[in-house]
Amino acid sequence: MNPALRNAALLAALAFIGFWIGSWQLPLFDLDEGAFSQATLEMLDSGNYLTTTLDGEPRYDKPMLSYWLQGLAVTALGPHEFAFRLPSMLAASLWMLMLFGFVRARSQNQGAAWLAAAALALSPMPSIIGHAATADAILDLLLTAALLDIYRHFESGRRAPVLRAYLWMGLGVLTKGPVAIAIPLLVSLLYALWDGRWRQWLGGVFEWRGWLILLAVVLPWGVMCWQSDGGEFIRHFLFDHNLGRYQNTLQGHGGKPYYYLIALPVIVWPFVALLPGALKQGLFGGALERFCIVWFATVFVLFSFSGTQLPHYLLYGATPLFVLFGLNAHRLPARGWLLAPGWILLALFVALPWILPMIETPPKRAWEAGVIAEAIAAFGPGYHVLSIAALAIAILALRLRPLAGLLTTAAMCTLTLWLAVGPVLAAAQQEPTRQAALRARALGLPAVRYATYLPTFSVYRGAPTPGRLPQPGELAFVRADKLAQMQSLLGDAPLREEYRKGGVVLVHRLPPADAP
Repeated sequence: MNPALRNAALLAALAFIGFWIGSWQLPLFDLDEGAFSQATLEMLDSGNYLTTTLDGEPRYDKPMLSYWLQGLAVTALGPHEFAFRLPSMLAASLWMLMLFGFVRARSQNQGAAWLAAAALALSPMPSIIGHAATADAILDLLLTAALLDIYRHFESGRRAPVLRAYLWMGLGVLTKGPVAIAIPLLVSLLYALWDGRWRQWLGGVFEWRGWLILLAVVLPWGVMCWQSDGGEFIRHFLFDHNLGRYQNTLQGHGGKPYYYLIALPVIVWPFVALLPGALKQGLFGGALERFCIVWFATVFVLFSFSGTQLPHYLLYGATPLFVLFGLNAHRLPARGWLLAPGWILLALFVALPWILPMIETPPKRAWEAGVIAEAIAAFGPGYHVLSIAALAIAILALRLRPLAGLLTTAAMCTLTLWLAVGPVLAAAQQEPTRQAALRARALGLPAVRYATYLPTFSVYRGAPTPGRLPQPGELAFVRADKLAQMQSLLGDAPLREEYRKGGVVLVHRLPPADAP
């Protein structure tokens, strides 16, 4: 086979395993996938492409680019899971291809680019983000594009990479806000100070044509958005969801300064044996290695002191680790240490049907108990066959060359995640909500949700679902652990249960004429 065609086929296979497989089969997951998807549907229904709502209420979380891209996909393909996830899958695939090309151009080792690309595609967190109908894969792509172009500028002195970096930062602002400027500027400043390139850094920062490009990307939406609501959206977004998210804990996503020390190995788990060598190379290697370690360390420290902490925030600084993994492809650890993390993960997947029944939930945690019960019921012969076969193949990979064995083991982990574990999680957490939504849709009655925030219900019902107590004649979607509370507030109001499964319930508050 022609080498170029072979490389293209292998890269397509990596992208398919890492970011595409299962995307059209698994239902949307709450909370984030449901929130983004429902906000996109409401944008399309309202014709308001400047601000977003969720269940009819303003949603200030993110700017508009990811919603626009989702809207294009849904308009072209229809409102289903594949369309909602398509922008993220494409962004993650481009992210991987960009990394492959960058490393291949800077290493004489043929395995370097493949290891870097595979670590990105087959590590669990990038793979999950690449599947998710959210803004994160798009931002990861744009941050990577900006910072790789900034390095190209330091490397060559050319202006074209600087101008491109401003374009990527502008698109990043439209995706998730000022973080798309803050991270590249801070990383490049610290690297310039360490490497004695501060004059070159100043030249890039004061490149007026770059700022014009950035403003040309951001200002049209910003001005029209401000005019449409008097600045309400932008004020809430900047102060509540940027400054507020960094200073305070939002939506219960708090943490500690050591949070990312624990999260880091999980994010790159099948490749975790490469981490010590990569960090050492970053500290004591050449210019590219120093740039990578500054990039990673800046993101690590920045978010370690954030009031709101989520594992995928560290992905903003994971790309340089994948570069360092690739640059160390010629000095891999011993095969046993190299493959053991993948074996451990696959063994955990195999044991999951026996681990879950051992989890005890308090009587007041009806939601969690329902999810666990549905997960236990979802395990079947196919799960056992696939997970055991994947573990066996990973163990046999010990006979391969170290790099081939590592990539085979990581591929088995990712395939098991999406073909075995993912369907079980979907059946447990999301299928009851989806079926409740379809039941509500079939009944054709007005519906509300009480003390329950699972936005996929609105997506699958096909209409916004306001949060409040039901009126006579309305349906109420409620988590099982909130049902008694709702009933106590409604007093003697007659209720008929229309659907119950897992941790969710759909009830009908009967009109007086229909009450028994």
